[in-house]
Amino acid sequence: MTGNHGLLSGKVSLITGSSSGIGAAAARVFAREGAAVVLTARREDRLAALTKELRDQGADAEYLVADVARADDMRRLVEFTVERFGRLDAAFNNAGYGVGRTPLHLLDDALYDQIMDTNVRGLFNCLRPEIAAMLACGGGAIVNTSSVGGLVATPVSAPYIASKHAVLGLTKAAAAEYGAQGIRVNAIAPGTTRSELVEEWYAQNPGIEAEVHRTTPQPRTADPEEVAEAAAWLCSDRSSYVTGATLAVDGGFTAL
Repeated sequence: MTGNHGLLSGKVSLITGSSSGIGAAAARVFAREGAAVVLTARREDRLAALTKELRDQGADAEYLVADVARADDMRRLVEFTVERFGRLDAAFNNAGYGVGRTPLHLLDDALYDQIMDTNVRGLFNCLRPEIAAMLACGGGAIVNTSSVGGLVATPVSAPYIASKHAVLGLTKAAAAEYGAQGIRVNAIAPGTTRSELVEEWYAQNPGIEAEVHRTTPQPRTADPEEVAEAAAWLCSDRSSYVTGATLAVDGGFTAL
């Protein structure tokens, strides 16, 4: 799977939220492009299976069960990566949470806290040890997963919209602070992308898939691999003068 001329050849990377969806696709894309990969999520069975798959295809892969909402878990993850591979070159902070379509005035504290703890504090928990490790080894590249919901607003999803806007704020702040020290920080803003949750949403709401496609210039749902490819490019040296940016991977949705 790996090669000497891949987009990420020789780089050590970690990917959060890598047990399914975009994160699992990124694990395969990063490994195919030559990176050593450290995978993390909360579902060990899926992490173990994916790690074995990658190793069987020739990749250098490890995993560690961790929760981005726990700062100690993220410190332990970065320490594990550096102990195993000697450094950290690239991080794809992809873990996120979004559920329900509840009017703002009916939202309860628990749902708001759960979304913000994962999407915002979780990213904060990732960035601190990642940046420290990259400073120690001369730089690196970080990509954070936001959403088209970080660029525009949609009804009945206020906490999610707020959290994904916050992801972009943290991305820009980190890029501004650490650019001179060799660390690039960018974000991707995926549109609707096939995943377990999206397939369930489509199944529970007949007609919604066609509606999504009608509002997208490329009238289809993205494959996770398409989003993962964008993250790989932003983690690579091919994007060496790109930092503080948000790359919409949305089929043109936010162009309308």
